[in-house]
Amino acid sequence: MNELKKFIKEEEGQGMTEYGLILGVIAIGAVAAFTAFGGALIDKVNEVRQSVFGN
Repeated sequence: MNELKKFIKEEEGQGMTEYGLILGVIAIGAVAAFTAFGGALIDKVNEVRQSVFGN
């Protein structure tokens, strides 16, 4: 019975799981942002490149 109580209270892998979930949410947000604003971002980078290098 003590072994079962110890197993239920064990939280050793909990922190790593939480970090994994947070990383997953950030990754999904980054993909969504790049999908939504990717074209405008590429246009702005090309505009800056042209003004710096004159091509």
